[in-house]
Amino acid sequence: MTEKTGKKKEKNESAKKKSNTQTIENVRKFLNDDRFKFIFGLFLLFFSLFLLLAFISFLFTWQNDQSKLDIARLNFIFDGSIHVDNWAGKLGALFANLFIHKWFGIASFSAVFLLVIYGFQLLRIKLLNNKRAIRLTIVFTIWTSLALGYIFETRWNGNAGGLHGLHVSNWITALLGKAGTGFIILIFLLSIVVFSFDNALDWIKLKFISLFGKKQAVADPDFETSQTNENSNPIKDFDDEEQNAQSEDSGFMVTDLTEKIVEDDDDDFETVEYKPEPKPSKEKDTEENIELTIETEQEEETSDIITTVPEGDYDPTRDLSSYQFPTLDLLVDHKVDNSEVSQEELISNKNRIVETLANYKIQIDKIKATIGPTITLYEIVPAPGIRISKIKNLEDDIALSLSALGIRIIAPIPGKGTIGIEVPNSKPEIVSMRSVISSSKFQESKFALPVALGKTISNETFVFDLAKMPHLLVAGATGQGKSVGLNAILSSLLYKKHPSQLKFVMVDPKKVELSFYSKLSRHFIAQLPDAEEPIITDTHKVVNTLNSLVVEMENRYSMLVKASVRDLKEYNHKFIKRMLNPEKGHKFLPYIVVVIDEFADLIMEVGKEIELPIARIAQKARAVGIHLIIATQRPSTNIITGTIKANFPARIAFKVASMIDSRTILDTPGANQLIGRGDMLFSQASELIRVQCAFIDTPEIENITDFIGQQRGYTTAYELPEYVGEESGSVTDVDLSKKDQLFEEAARLVVIHQQGSTSLIQRKFSIGYNRAGRIMDQLEAAGVVGPFEGSKARQVMFPDEYSLEQFLNRMENGSNS
Repeated sequence: MTEKTGKKKEKNESAKKKSNTQTIENVRKFLNDDRFKFIFGLFLLFFSLFLLLAFISFLFTWQNDQSKLDIARLNFIFDGSIHVDNWAGKLGALFANLFIHKWFGIASFSAVFLLVIYGFQLLRIKLLNNKRAIRLTIVFTIWTSLALGYIFETRWNGNAGGLHGLHVSNWITALLGKAGTGFIILIFLLSIVVFSFDNALDWIKLKFISLFGKKQAVADPDFETSQTNENSNPIKDFDDEEQNAQSEDSGFMVTDLTEKIVEDDDDDFETVEYKPEPKPSKEKDTEENIELTIETEQEEETSDIITTVPEGDYDPTRDLSSYQFPTLDLLVDHKVDNSEVSQEELISNKNRIVETLANYKIQIDKIKATIGPTITLYEIVPAPGIRISKIKNLEDDIALSLSALGIRIIAPIPGKGTIGIEVPNSKPEIVSMRSVISSSKFQESKFALPVALGKTISNETFVFDLAKMPHLLVAGATGQGKSVGLNAILSSLLYKKHPSQLKFVMVDPKKVELSFYSKLSRHFIAQLPDAEEPIITDTHKVVNTLNSLVVEMENRYSMLVKASVRDLKEYNHKFIKRMLNPEKGHKFLPYIVVVIDEFADLIMEVGKEIELPIARIAQKARAVGIHLIIATQRPSTNIITGTIKANFPARIAFKVASMIDSRTILDTPGANQLIGRGDMLFSQASELIRVQCAFIDTPEIENITDFIGQQRGYTTAYELPEYVGEESGSVTDVDLSKKDQLFEEAARLVVIHQQGSTSLIQRKFSIGYNRAGRIMDQLEAAGVVGPFEGSKARQVMFPDEYSLEQFLNRMENGSNS
């Protein structure tokens, strides 16, 4: 009896625990529901206006209402005979008295600002970088309350800084005195400014320099420094300096070697000018009197995860409305602290470049250094009369003088009129996937298929729209970052797109590179009805899948024609606005991204069979939202053929072994001079951009796929249309005397469901696709179903089971006779 009671008690506790868990889950879903967020966002906006009215009124009516506010709160609220002068009534008077008098004084107006920001965020309208704005607002609120409490003390009933500001300032004053408190408040303000605003410390330093007339020199025993006049321009053109120096009475040029920090036109870079003392000779310049300007981009502002879902009358995300996008904490920051390029390294490289060029009688006027994560670009302005080809031919000599690999000369840099020399950094920086995903440039992008690939040579996050490429060819030698690049592309799309908006078809002949993404089968994977695995690893099944995508492409074009639109974006917009009737075959169409790894293996095994459907998709599929990403580690001409290259204008090249391979991929040399480890060249529309690919490790990919895979998904994967290859036999070849044992049951099944689908037979009878296909051929030969019609289910020829049974009886009698 005791054992039964214990089991019953345990069962009740388990049921109670399950009920509590379900309740919590229901509450969480309710709070995450877009309708709740919309209503609550509107409420916060109206409440912020209410507080603003109450606060402004309090500034004028607090004296009249103060005595009434001292009444017990319940009596004050419910006694109808009590009236206040506050424009927002009793409730407004209470809130204003709480915020302004008892808390933070005038600084309490910041609460209105915070409510407005959060209200608009719930409405999916981002005004500012919310986290940064909230953090700054809270800190400034505390400081303002303290400062006003210190200045006004008890005047105006202590409402200037509120009781918080008054009590805290009085406590500090009792501890440090009046002067000490003022000093603490000033230091507090400077700390807020320095830690909250970029370049604030540099600006303060510059002000100190201009006030006290001293400038800190870069330590270099070979150069002397001199004091710059306070009224002089902090930035001087090199030519102006040279002219002024030559006008001196003495035969020597005396210049400053000073560090000047200024903001350029974009407010993105800090510029450091080094002006070394030159030698007396004016006939020949050496590396010591060439101006070096160093440009390094400030750290990019990060942003919260911004997820966009289609808006309108129809919500395609409704079936998975509880879907949560991956969070940033699933990624790791791989940045190393000591990876910055030192000034000594920059000056040393600059001097060696100038010296090498001088050995070949090539004089230059200026050098500007732009520091990237793994490469520093030295832009040089040659003296008049210097031929560009002469500098271009010195690639190996410069590499020898710098003792560096991967030297690349760009002569000239398009659109700049300078010559670029790319030199690898001695301590390359690792670009983390987290840093590019969290960048505002990626989070706030409006691209249809945004991809954050890495960082450019100027440390700017590189983001492109895969939908505009419209297809991508990725190549590189083994171990140079190709697989990491594919993972960076896929991760970018997973962070921005809802499962209803995007589907992947993944081909992985090596069976290990893309295996992690099999967990996404019920969310992001598209596959054939007979596919046993979400990731295609059998090279012979790839042909059927690609031909199925051709059928899908043609079907989508038919739907676009019926809808009188030109592309997928216009079609989905019409469907969301309920301008297209689902009963006429219209539906919301997700983007389909086809990822093929180790393309060389497929070409070697199936050859032209795979090249033809790829060429058809590449030529036509852009408008209907089907995009290809093909990767290979063998970029030879028999793999990347002219047909492939002609339809893949966007290409990524990691380091390759030879110039021939580089020309095969990019139609230009350069990929053979990369330094590896994610260093790559991105080519699109004849523009070549050097990018350091973002690094994402295997555990991070597992974190993302586990996070998505553990959520509720669709009941099945996104099914591509069935494809019947040319090798399939004609129905006239079917021998009905050798019908399958499941023939009659299958006939009843399709008649009951009025759907002639091979996948239906396969699922209901738990048989293989080949057997189900043979049964379907027999049903067609017998006249139970009609012929194959592409992506549509076959027509069923019998309206009900009764007419089917009569037909089956006639067949049975005919065979017996």
